[in-house]
Amino acid sequence: MLEFEKPLIELEKKIAELERMSNDNDVSISDELSRLRKKADRIVKDTYADLAPQQKVAVARHPLRPHFVDYVKKLVTDFTPLAGDRLFGDDHALLGGLGRFQGRPCVIMGQEKGHDTDSRIHHNFGMTRPEGYRKAQRLLALAGRFNLPVITLVDTAGAYPGVGAEERGQSEAIAKSIESCLRCSTPIISVVIGEGGSGGAVAIATANRVLMLEHAVYSVISPEGCASILWRSGDYARDAAEALKLTAQDLKDLGIIDDIIAEPVGGAHRFPQKTIENVGQAITKSLDELKDMDADAIKRDRQERFLKIGDDF
Repeated sequence: MLEFEKPLIELEKKIAELERMSNDNDVSISDELSRLRKKADRIVKDTYADLAPQQKVAVARHPLRPHFVDYVKKLVTDFTPLAGDRLFGDDHALLGGLGRFQGRPCVIMGQEKGHDTDSRIHHNFGMTRPEGYRKAQRLLALAGRFNLPVITLVDTAGAYPGVGAEERGQSEAIAKSIESCLRCSTPIISVVIGEGGSGGAVAIATANRVLMLEHAVYSVISPEGCASILWRSGDYARDAAEALKLTAQDLKDLGIIDDIIAEPVGGAHRFPQKTIENVGQAITKSLDELKDMDADAIKRDRQERFLKIGDDF
């Protein structure tokens, strides 16, 4: 339960209880239920129309938001996962492979956080290790070789900061992944579907088109991490979230992202299927914009996109 949603959750529980009473006792309370449902709808609309940055962080991290595997199941057919970096091993935090997005052959990859305790541990909570970014480089090379567009779905708190990851060259792997994105000769579409944390996100989001879900966040550091550095206390996470300009709306104004994908009222965690459909439509639109460009134009478009960031400030 999100803290700011508590009044809404209590109201929804009351509605559910009244519905059970009506069904069990054959008592008609339709007027009361209708009134409460309208009130709940109004609360949801008002709440999500004006979320503070720290509240958006909480929504972006909601465990019921659709994850990478959910998008692949709904949007990609004939998905064939590829494992390993051909150097060290396989990383379960970053998944990827070949498939057909709405009939188009493509390469698709992204971070997977997991849905329950076991799967979260298995996927390392979506925090990618060096071998994951080297797997991304392998997938990007395949995309270039077979002239396939690349779709990346970003959802990570950041790259894994453990000792083992540093020993195996975490920063080099991220830098090489960014370089591989810039050198890729086919279109890359990236969507931030939850958290876009630091270099762990940029490593697979150096794309021709960078899109964000309405309540996703994208930042160089988490609000908690920023607060611990600047104020030496996590109690200032709310202030850090506001200062970081990490919301989709802020980043669109700054020219960091290209477009915002609307979420159903109440957030992606309430209506995952509709959210996935919206993401699919946005990806299709972006791919259509780039489909007639040759390899040189694709690479030039991507490079110029990032070089011009900050020109107006």
